[in-house]
Parts: sequence; C-alpha cells; structure tokens
Amino acid sequence: MLHDLVDLGRYPIDCPGSWAYDRMIGDLRRDLDHDGCAVLPGFVHEAGLEHLVQEAEATAPQAHRSFNRTNAYFTKDDPRFGVAHPLRRFYDRSNAFVPADNFTKDGPLRRIYEFEGFLPFIRTALNEPEDRFFRYDDPLADVIINVVEEGQGFPWHFDTNNYTVTLAIQNGEEGGAFEYVPNLRSAEDENFADVASVLDGNMARVRTLELQPGDLQIFRGRYSLHRVAPVKGSRKRYVGIFSFVETEGMCGGVERTRQLYGRVLPHHHKREGLRGDQLID
Repeated sequence: MLHDLVDLGRYPIDCPGSWAYDRMIGDLRRDLDHDGCAVLPGFVHEAGLEHLVQEAEATAPQAHRSFNRTNAYFTKDDPRFGVAHPLRRFYDRSNAFVPADNFTKDGPLRRIYEFEGFLPFIRTALNEPEDRFFRYDDPLADVIINVVEEGQGFPWHFDTNNYTVTLAIQNGEEGGAFEYVPNLRSAEDENFADVASVLDGNMARVRTLELQPGDLQIFRGRYSLHRVAPVKGSRKRYVGIFSFVETEGMCGGVERTRQLYGRVLPHHHKREGLRGDQLID
C-alpha cells in the first residue's frame, strides 16, 4: 500500500467503485476534457515528499545533462521546408533526466508507478479502454526524474507519449512555471500554422500552471505544445515523470532517446517505429 507516500484519504485510488473514487474521477475527466490537463494538489503528503526528495537527491548525479538545440519535435533539421517552418525552428535546451534504470522497485517513485491501483486510476481518469492503455515499455524512460538547475528550462515541445503523469517533488527558488497550449495538434493534423504562431510569441492560448511539491499532474502532452520556464536560484527543481502509452510494447525513438538520456539500448532499436499514430516524433 501507499499510505506512507500518498494521501489516500483525499485521493482514494485504492478504492475503485466507491463514491469518493467516482467523484474524484468525475472531477479529473472534466478538467481533462476542458484543456487536456488535470492536477491533484497534495497527492503525495508531506512525509511522503521527504522520501521522494531523498531519492531525487541520491539519483540526481546520474542525470544525463545535455545542452543543445532542438525543435518542438526532437527531430533533425529538414531542408525540404522553409526556414520559418516549425520543423526548422531550433531552440537552446538545457536540461537533465535521471534514466529509469536508476529507480529501484522498492523506491518511492517506482512504488507509486507500479502500485496495482495506479494504472487503472490514471486510465479511468483519461477514460481510455484497457486495450489502449499500457505502461511505457522503455527501460530508460518509464519512470524518470527531470532535474532543472538555475538558468535551465525546457523550450516548446510535444511529448512522445499520449499521456504524461508528473509529480512535483521540489521547486526551484523562482521560475519553473509550466506553460502549455491545450490540444494544439491531433493524431491526424500537425497544425503547423498554429504551432508557428505560438513559436512567434502569440500567448493568447497559452495557459500557465504553478505546481507545488506533492501535486500530481495528468497531461495530454502529445497533443499540447508546452514548455518549462527557466529556474532561478540555487535549489534544483525535481519532477517525477510516469509514462503511459496507447500501444502495448511502445518504446522511445532512437534519436530522441539518445538526446534525452545520452544512450540507446538494443530495446530501442528493436521497437523503433512501433507507434499508434503517424505524427512526426
């Protein structure tokens, strides 16, 4: 059980079918339908946060730190398009991810991810059928921690996975706001024109979210363009990321995996191209 980590009284993910569970699911579905994002404030209680911060501090030295230029799709430059096309707009990215193989089964982050009631809870909140919702089959990326240090952030991008579930563990002293544009593209339409508008600085559809330590966020990041503002101050920002996908056996692409984690395993080559849509990334 997760009593030592999760506020199960407030968020009874261990009691499916109960009145409180159904009410919680209804609230989450309303928010997800509205803008592709839902937040459970204080999902992890204060005592649980202590364990998560300790794990984050212990594993942070194993983070792959990269400083390069990427577009919103984590692809290479494509000269077939004009220089103003979103595929050809590259931005500085300075970030760090602790790969999944650093988190043990008895550690707090993986205990939450692999708790028997967690996947059904997330799947039900997203209103997805059992045959289209699975844990990410990626040995480097199913459970990770994003480490952000002073001056670092994450430029505009789309996620590889349909659904990303994040857990705020520790905030920086300033900055680190999460900004997103709900449902900017779909599985059938890249919507390059509106993507370009946001990249040009049009903030009309941009929403800003200030997550607090312990908050759980469910986000449809594959279709919503999003970024993290630079962090200020000496304290690191830690965010745990739990990944779920719509295709059983789906794994991260080779190029993107190399960028984010600094290495690629035979598993990634074997699963390359196993996706449920034809989007670029």
